[in-house]
Amino acid sequence: MYRSFLRQLWRYYVMGSAMAVGGVGTTFMLTTLRVSAQEGKWLIAILFTSAMVMAAAEAIVFARDVAPIRRFFASQSPDPSLALAAFKQVQRFPLLAVRRILGPHLFGLSIPGAGLTALCIRYHILSLPYRYILYALAGAVLIASLHALIEFFLTTKACRPLLASLSAQIGSMAEQVPLSISLKTKLQLTVLFSSAFPVLLFSLATEIKWSMTDPNGAHWSYWPWAATILLFCIGFSIFLARLLVEEIHEPVNVLLTHMKRAETEAYEPIAHNVYTDEFAELLRGFNHMIGAVHSRDQLNKQLLDSFITVLTAALDARDPYTAGHSLRVAHYARAIGEKLALPPEQLEVLYRSALLHDIGKIGIPDAVLLKEGKLSEEEFAWIKKHPVIGESILREIQPLEPVEPLLPGIRSHHERIDGKGYPDGLRGEDIPLFGRIIAVADAFDAMTSDRPYRKGMEIHQAAAILRQGKGTQWDEEMVEAFLQWMEETMPSTATAVS
Repeated sequence: MYRSFLRQLWRYYVMGSAMAVGGVGTTFMLTTLRVSAQEGKWLIAILFTSAMVMAAAEAIVFARDVAPIRRFFASQSPDPSLALAAFKQVQRFPLLAVRRILGPHLFGLSIPGAGLTALCIRYHILSLPYRYILYALAGAVLIASLHALIEFFLTTKACRPLLASLSAQIGSMAEQVPLSISLKTKLQLTVLFSSAFPVLLFSLATEIKWSMTDPNGAHWSYWPWAATILLFCIGFSIFLARLLVEEIHEPVNVLLTHMKRAETEAYEPIAHNVYTDEFAELLRGFNHMIGAVHSRDQLNKQLLDSFITVLTAALDARDPYTAGHSLRVAHYARAIGEKLALPPEQLEVLYRSALLHDIGKIGIPDAVLLKEGKLSEEEFAWIKKHPVIGESILREIQPLEPVEPLLPGIRSHHERIDGKGYPDGLRGEDIPLFGRIIAVADAFDAMTSDRPYRKGMEIHQAAAILRQGKGTQWDEEMVEAFLQWMEETMPSTATAVS
């Protein structure tokens, strides 16, 4: 990772140098100065010599800047203090890149260049006026500033993978590291420089050009030269604007992506906060908010589960002869849902619906609910009301949203495929999916459970009744899914079920 970081820095440095020095600087010099071929060779030699001095000075400073990062990656067993020091240095590295460009890079090139040029003028090797040295220094400052701004954005991009890796190692300590530069400062400097740079460079080039141009030839040579200079200046202003847009767009896009996930209750924090401006604070705040929302959501789910458990326990206490029935039905219903490959969130709703499928029996009179003998038509009419009563009870909960998905299964678990069920006489796939599932699970447990007035059926008997009732009383797909689950999970009953 460290070597990849260095390679990326080197590529970006060469890119920035080629654009600023090779593009703008060379174009500025070749299109503005008029020198002989011999003087041109001397100027190239001066530039080459100055570049060697610049490279040596910049290499020394770069080695010092990268030392804390190198120490961390060179250590066989780095401790947290080394990781924190490396993290801080990587976070500062874009600013250090600016300092290198405006320090050893600029002065390592311009001071030797100005000195050698002055000597060449002094000994008549070059026929340029001394004031051109001042023009060259001014141009060097402008081009170095352009290079520094480009290098800042490119180095920021190169540092982000390293910041992600280091922040994972130092954990919460990353939040204690102060921001290196504010977004406001970046915006102000970039906008100011991208607008002022073309004007300043063009003004300087115009001053040099007019001082060297023969008045009789000024008109025919001015516009092609001016167009060339302006074209390069505008191109670099557009390039800077693009770098700035990418600097803002990337964290905004990360934030928007995670916000959209949060809308679907996928409370996923932003794993790597690799930004060094106000966006870092914004992403940290988002992570804290997501953590709080997730905790509250988990608490609400626990409260809902507890509420369902209490209602189920209340029903069991009301009718002790069917104690455990709701829990078994919920277990069977979830098994059917798994065989149908329902997604986890639907399985959770199905399980809760099955737990509460008989909650409406709380509203049935004791004389009817607890009667051990055969029910009269009037008494059975009371029993047939329990799906609607159950739905009515749950509709009293506020807010309704958490329990609303449970209502269709609770109301329709006694509907039949042939339309002879209750309370609504629904037929076929008009019956909600959860109602069709719970109907099979409820019927099987009712047939195989012991009652005071009868003993529960054997599994093979209940399985046979389910098979006989496929397509009339129960949904065929749900019956097959349930019996298949029985065969797979209870090998001892496989023969009986089949």
